[in-house]
Amino acid sequence: MEKAKVFFTKEITPESVVKMYRQLGVELPGKVAVKVHSGEDGNQNFLHPEFMKPVIDAVHGTVVECNTAYGGARNETPKHIELMKKHHWSDLFDVDIMDAEWPVENGKVLKVNYVGKDIENYDSMLVLVHFK
Repeated sequence: MEKAKVFFTKEITPESVVKMYRQLGVELPGKVAVKVHSGEDGNQNFLHPEFMKPVIDAVHGTVVECNTAYGGARNETPKHIELMKKHHWSDLFDVDIMDAEWPVENGKVLKVNYVGKDIENYDSMLVLVHFK
């Protein structure tokens, strides 16, 4: 098995994110979905759209998100769309809630993980999420 390449930078800027992407030496083909964490309502611990704009623009991406299986502002599509506006994702990008037509009712524990059908609209995906 090939070992994963890990890229690290001490420079935490939007430009350094683009530089790290370019270091991969790949171009994402076709229509690109850019998976983000849109942020919980009232919480600022997420990568903000202004910070991600240069790399999303570099891949000509559409921001994609999925509804959550737990309560809050991201578990139903209308509320999630409003949160995307509140956190300014919709101000800067086209946004696609990929499972908009599959509401998760009553926060059920999922035994099977389904992917929203809108994944079929994309040729490539770039995942931009934070870790703790």
